[in-house]
Amino acid sequence: MTLSYCQGPACHQYTTKDRLRGTKGNKTFQTRRRSKMYYGSGNFCSMNCYNDWAEEFSNRAINHFGRLTEPKHLTEQNAWVKQYDWSSNHETNYIYVNKITNERRSLTKEQFDDNNYTLNERG
Repeated sequence: MTLSYCQGPACHQYTTKDRLRGTKGNKTFQTRRRSKMYYGSGNFCSMNCYNDWAEEFSNRAINHFGRLTEPKHLTEQNAWVKQYDWSSNHETNYIYVNKITNERRSLTKEQFDDNNYTLNERG
């Protein structure tokens, strides 16, 4: 089991019992260390820590990776998404649905599970 530290910049400042570590007379509040984090793609122990990180670093991250300077458009060509539903006979139906035209195309389970299979033309 691999333990990782919460990436919240102020995690150690939240005074909860599970963050209090050390021996009598030498106790400190420490950043949480867990086998599983549930927030922010598994990087944060709580929404407080996630929000602290976003408040401090989100502008730098957006500027680094590319700030949007014009709107993105969902078109008929890039509006295809994979979906599934259950039929009345308890079978799963896999389909591609165009979110603009509502056109539906059947898929096999293998096509649905294949992350590289797509009808999308990115845009």
